[in-house]
This record gives sequence, structure tokens and C-alpha cells, in this order.
Amino acid sequence: MNDSTTNVIELKHITKNYPMADEDFLALNDVNLSIKKNDYVAITGPSGSGKSTLMNILGCLDQPSDGEYWLDKQNVATKTETQLAEIRNKGVGFIFQSFNLLPRASVLQNVMQPLVYRMMPAAERKKLALEALERVGLSSKVTSLPNQLSGGQRQRVAIARALVTKPAIILGDEPTGNLDSKTSRDIMALFDQLHQQGHTIILVTHEADIANHCQRIIRLVDGVIESDIRKQQGELSHA
Repeated sequence: MNDSTTNVIELKHITKNYPMADEDFLALNDVNLSIKKNDYVAITGPSGSGKSTLMNILGCLDQPSDGEYWLDKQNVATKTETQLAEIRNKGVGFIFQSFNLLPRASVLQNVMQPLVYRMMPAAERKKLALEALERVGLSSKVTSLPNQLSGGQRQRVAIARALVTKPAIILGDEPTGNLDSKTSRDIMALFDQLHQQGHTIILVTHEADIANHCQRIIRLVDGVIESDIRKQQGELSHA
């Protein structure tokens, strides 16, 4: 379904507890959250607020101690690690601050990498990867290695790699953290464009100007959602 009222994510009473020597650390405390298809969300908060823990749970990199996490109509909170790996490959497109590209693989090979695990014919993998690279404006760099690219180009490769699997959500962890201000604006313009094309985007950031690009800003403090503000269309920043 492409209905923008459909929840692609539902968190129900999510708690994350880390056992410590003296007493347990409660990183997330009874978090309830719904994210709709084509939402453009920033998750913010001070250091230690729980935003990285929430990102890891949203990205199926970690499991909650308690509660339900429904991603694209699947409750993934109780899946095995093998099942989570499959869900990550099909349902989540990751974009990291440090790009996480394979240094000895070409741009095309990096973008094709998530499709390798799908037992997809090589020709089809290449076709989808070329389409994703065209979307981020890097068709001319398919044979380049990551160290031959600028920081902004490397992040575009990472975005293409996230797009190639056609995931339910695109999840960015401080996606402009290693970029200068001009390149950051270029990358955010690309996120804005992807949102306008119908993608569901969640960015974890501590930068107010990055959060202001999003239509919805969720602020975490001490493992609890302190505020959840959805802007009107005219308030969105596309500077």
C-alpha cells in the first residue's frame, strides 16, 4: 500500500534495560511511537538520552527488553538474530556518519552489496545498483574506489546503497556528521528530494539545522519521548 496514513513503524511500550554491575541502566522507558509511510522524522536529544538505543532498535540491530516493534506489519521484537539480519537486508536502508563503504570495492560493487544476500542474478543486481546511483547523481563514478571520492560523494554512494533494496524505511545515523556545511546542505537537499518521492526517512541527529529539514522532530530525554512535534508544510526548512 502507498497510503500515507499507513503506519510503517509502531513501537508499543518499548523498554531497553542494560544490566550493570551495581544497578541496571534503563536506556528506553515505555516508549510508544508510530511512524507513517512517507514521514520525514528527526530523532534528537542530548548525549545519553537514548536516541542511539532507539536507532539500534528501529534498525533491527538490537532488540528491546520488553514491548512490541512492528515494522511493515511484522513484530520484529522477538525475532532471532538470523531473522533480524534478513529483515535488516530487506526492510531497512542504513546510512552512517562514517559511510561504511568497502574500501577496495568500486562504487558499483558497494551499492550492489546488499543484493548479494538475496541470491539475485548479477545482471539484475547491476541494473538496480545503476538505477540507484543515477538517482543520487553518481552515474559517472561507478568504477571509482571510495578513496577517489569526496566526502559528499561517498555519502551519496551510501545513500544509493540504502535505496537499492527498496526498504520500508531509510535510517540515517548522523548522516552529515563528517561533512562540511556546504556538503551537508547538498546531502540534506537529496534527503528532501527522496522524501518528496515518497520515502520514509528517519534521521538521528544532534544538529538543529539538520532536524529542521524534517517534518517531524522527536526529542528524547532520559529514555522518554519529551516532545513529538509535527510541522506544517510551510514550516519545513529546505535551505
